[in-house]
This record gives sequence, C-alpha cells and structure tokens, in this order.
Amino acid sequence: MNEVVVIGLGQLGRVFAGGLLRAGYSVIPVNRGDDLFTVAHAHPEPQLVLVAVAENDLHTVLAAMPGAWRPHVALIQNELLPRDWEKYRYADPTVISVWFEKKKGTDAKPLIASSVAGPGAALLCRALTAIELPCREVALGDELLFELVRKNVYILTTNIAGLKTGGTVSQLWAQHQAFARQVANEVMDIQDALTGVAHDRARLIAGLLEAFDGDPEHGCTGRSAPSRLARAIAHADEFSLAVPTLRSLAS
Repeated sequence: MNEVVVIGLGQLGRVFAGGLLRAGYSVIPVNRGDDLFTVAHAHPEPQLVLVAVAENDLHTVLAAMPGAWRPHVALIQNELLPRDWEKYRYADPTVISVWFEKKKGTDAKPLIASSVAGPGAALLCRALTAIELPCREVALGDELLFELVRKNVYILTTNIAGLKTGGTVSQLWAQHQAFARQVANEVMDIQDALTGVAHDRARLIAGLLEAFDGDPEHGCTGRSAPSRLARAIAHADEFSLAVPTLRSLAS
C-alpha cells in the first residue's frame, strides 16, 4: 500500500500531507477525536504513520498507538528527545528535526535543511523535496541525537532569552551575546542531563549560529516561550541543576 497516515492536521501536519501527496502517496488523515483503532483497522499496513500533533498531545498519542502502526511511526516535535519515545518502548522510530517555519496564511519557510533518521527517512525527504523544502538523512543514534539537541538549544535559547530581549535572532547575538550564551549554557546543562550525554558545546553553538544565519530576522520569542521556560526549570529541578539565569527570568 502506498499509504501514509498523518495524525494531526495542524500547520506542520498539512505541510507534510501536501508534500506526501505531491510525492505520490495516499494520505490518510487522523483528526482530533478520531479513533486510532478504527482507522488502523481500515488501514493496517501504511508505509508510515506521521505523528504531527501538538506538543501537549504527543505522549497521549504515543501511549495509545495501535500495535500494527507502532513499527511505522515517524515523529516531528519540538523539544523531542529519545526518552520521549523510549518511555513507550518504541525501537528506533523515524524522527525528523524540522527546520522550517509554517505560520497561518504563509508558505513554509526553511531556515536550514531538516534532518531525518530511521526507516522512513527517505520517504519523508522525498515528500519535503517535492515541495522544495530542504531535507537530509542522518544516522540513527549519536547523529540524530545531536540534531535533536541542536534544535532544542535553538528553540529554548531564542525563546527564553527573547523573554528579556525581544527582537530577532540576529539582534540577540549582535547585542546580547553574553546573555544569550548564559541561557544557552544552562539549556545545554539540561539537555546533557536529559540525554545522559555530555554534548560538544562548541559544535552546538556553531549549529545554533548556522540556524541564525538561515533566517536572521526570525523573532526570538512567541506565545509558547513562558511554558518552555517553565518546562526547562522543571527539568532542571528533576536533576538538581542550578540554572540561575533561567530562574531569574522566571522570577
């Protein structure tokens, strides 16, 4: 079957659905309130099951995933790390670190190439390439983990630092670099703790700056910034990390 199930048809889900259709796949949409097992009974052997739900819904969907679909799951999510899927005993799902922005009423805008790993990596890259969004395959394991952490450092640093500075990512680095580095270092402390890996911080900062160069006018902060800060501090508390800069922002 040339079918791909897409769970969640928000901004990102619709971009992927459009790319999949352009690449010649049949898209089976699953909306909020649809029963996964009813859809899985009708479509038991899709090539991929793309989970494109909002961040707050990810764990509910992963826990409820029909058994027939579990080997075909692909994940797109901000702040995603292996512990999110390992908790539900998923073994090496397809995972994509999305580096394009899609807002209501505008076309998807890439910053840099999205990185994807796993069994469905080639399929997802075909779908994105079909709608002129850059994509590259990376290896499962350390390479994927670095890409996920790099994206997390970008999102959390810009969102959290932006609560104080406002402005764009280029302004953040040009005018507030010392502060941005303080935030980034505390974010990296948290990422190291969450993954159990001491990441190469110079390489992560270089990756951060590559993304800044991809869209210098990207706004630092958005509606989700306060909840990202609260979640970061909760993770810091979980591992007894000091993170004084983040805590001062929260207070």
